[in-house]
Amino acid sequence: MEVDPSVNFTNGDNLYNSDATAIAAITGVYTKMSEQIQFGISSLSILPALSADELTLFGGVNNAVLANYYRNALTNSNDDYWNSFYPVVYTLNSALEGITAANALTPKVKKQLLGEAHFMRAFSYFYLVNLYGDVPLALTSDYTQNGVLSRTPKEQVYKQIEIDLKEASSLLSEEFLNGTLKISTIDRLRPTKWAAIALLSRVYLYEKDWVNAQASATAIIDNSGQFDLVQQLDNVFLANSNEAIWQLQPVNNGENTPDAKLFILPESGPQDSYPVYLSPQLLRSFQPGDLRKSHWVDSVIVTGVTYHYPYKYKVSELYQPITEYKMVMRLAEQFLIRSEAYVQQGNAAAAVKDLNRIRNRAGLLDYVGAMDKASLLMEVDHQRQDELFTEWGDRWLNLKRRGTIDAVMSKVTSEKGGVWKTEWEWYPVPFFEIQSNPKIIQNTGY
Repeated sequence: MEVDPSVNFTNGDNLYNSDATAIAAITGVYTKMSEQIQFGISSLSILPALSADELTLFGGVNNAVLANYYRNALTNSNDDYWNSFYPVVYTLNSALEGITAANALTPKVKKQLLGEAHFMRAFSYFYLVNLYGDVPLALTSDYTQNGVLSRTPKEQVYKQIEIDLKEASSLLSEEFLNGTLKISTIDRLRPTKWAAIALLSRVYLYEKDWVNAQASATAIIDNSGQFDLVQQLDNVFLANSNEAIWQLQPVNNGENTPDAKLFILPESGPQDSYPVYLSPQLLRSFQPGDLRKSHWVDSVIVTGVTYHYPYKYKVSELYQPITEYKMVMRLAEQFLIRSEAYVQQGNAAAAVKDLNRIRNRAGLLDYVGAMDKASLLMEVDHQRQDELFTEWGDRWLNLKRRGTIDAVMSKVTSEKGGVWKTEWEWYPVPFFEIQSNPKIIQNTGY
């Protein structure tokens, strides 16, 4: 006897046969991203910051995972990002196959969903390749094929990221859309064409394609008409900030953002539930008069010891009105990308002009330092460090990209109580993955 499936039941055959269920499949990816900060995708704000020189782990905290990231002493039992991103990639591959084949979707919805899936696959692989180096490049939902993939060279992974982002930019709406994907909204919660171009500018920067990095950043800064630097620093991370290119909606019960819940220290100071605070290295990097230090950093004093913490997000109390969304991509990064691209092309004047937009917003005077390439790149790095701290692992990735990780981390790791090894710039592949697929070779040093 055959029984028709429940109207509430979905499987691979009918998941993409209606707008509502197809949208829900992609929305679930954003929900998962927004759920956790310590050990999920959103923990890119904390774990790489611990690996780098942005955060200090409180000595009284009993958490082996955090301690391993902090002391650059990871083992192959640490699998936080490999096992966070690859299930997302699988979901997106399935979605791309199912949505492409679907005939019942509204054309506008189908186009947007395909764009979001391409964008999110590129987003996932960007972090995978920058955390692990060469990674398996799975582009299908066929688990028998994916289960025997070897690691693809980074350069090829980047080319696929480019392909996905260019496809996404051609498919995604220029306007922010609500949950139906049919109506424009002020909520900046779903990726747009501009999010794809913004990520593409970052990818070009990492590939040292200075011309295209500059052009893509310019498209966001000058041509989109939707974004501007928010001059009041306390308002940058509010929901639907004019600076936001893409944000995540809060999904944890009673919370605004998981960042505020974790980072903002109570009067009793750091403890197991509040395990981290800002490092002395980051605090020293701020120049006198930098408003980012007075607006994006706060502190508590416990038994005479001052602990500074990230204060970009202000609402840590539960069950308050939702006024903040977690920022994923914002305009300030595009100015820094374009500035660096100008430096690399020998256009110092244009580079300084973009640098000054970031400096002046922070209350600093125009840059008056040396105009040679090395000095300007050092200033770009400095502004990136002070502007984007504890945002999506930017500092950790930037140290590797710029080739300064050994110089910085050999000193910092010693201060943490360890000894730096160059190969630790890459996180270890989880042992289970190597055990399941002998074609996957472990990173050196693990």
